[in-house]
Amino acid sequence: MTRLLLIETSTELCSAALSEDERVICYRESSAPKAHAAMTAVYVKEILDSTGLSAAGCDGVCVSMGPGSYTGLRVGVSTAKGLCFGSGIPLLAVGTLDVLVWQAIIGQALPEGCRYIIPMIDARRMEAYTAVFDTEGKQIRETRPEILSEDSFREYLNDGSVLFIGDAAGKASDVIVHPEAHFLNCCPKASSMAIPALAEYKEKRFKDVAYFEPFYLKEFVATVSRKKLF
Repeated sequence: MTRLLLIETSTELCSAALSEDERVICYRESSAPKAHAAMTAVYVKEILDSTGLSAAGCDGVCVSMGPGSYTGLRVGVSTAKGLCFGSGIPLLAVGTLDVLVWQAIIGQALPEGCRYIIPMIDARRMEAYTAVFDTEGKQIRETRPEILSEDSFREYLNDGSVLFIGDAAGKASDVIVHPEAHFLNCCPKASSMAIPALAEYKEKRFKDVAYFEPFYLKEFVATVSRKKLF
C-alpha cells in the first residue's frame, strides 16, 4: 500500500488529502479568501492526527505544481518541501491541469460522447492557462496561455463533445458558444490527485527538494499599489 500526502493550493481553494493507493481516506479544504498560508500546514497536521500517522509514515508528498496563483503555488510547494525535508520522504508533483482532468474523470462529470477535456485555470481578464486531454487523461496539446474568444478550440468542438473544466470555465462559457461545448466551473482539489500522484510515485519521478520550483507558466510581475501609505 502506498500512502501519499496530497496538497493543492493553485487557485482560491486550499485543500489537502491523504491517499492509500488510488483511494482518498482523509480530506480537508477551505475556500476562505487567502487561507493558503494559514491553513495548508494545519490541514496536513489534522489529516495526520486523525489517521494516527506521522509524515515519515507516509511514502511521499505530492503537490499540485501549477500553473496557477503565484502565491498559492509558493505556499503549497514550500509546505511540501518542508514535510519532505523534515521526514526524509520523496517529493512528487503533478500539473494542476492534470488534477482538473482527473477531477472530471473520477467525478463522472464527462458529458455523453465526450471526446476531449480542456482544463482551464483563470489567468485574469479573458485569458486562461489551458491544455487539451483525451478522456483517459492523456495530454494531447501543450500547456499554454490562451486568449478566450468565440473561435477558441473550434477544431476540437467540431470533432465532438468537449468538457471545459476549471475556475475559468465560467468566463469561457460567455464567449465559446457551440452545441458541443460543456462547462464545469470549479477549482482543482487535492482529493483528485491520488491517481496521477500514484503514477508519479510508481515511476519514481521524484523532485529535487532543494531546487524544485512551481510551474508558473508566466513570470510573476509585481505591481505598485496606487493607495498612499503615508
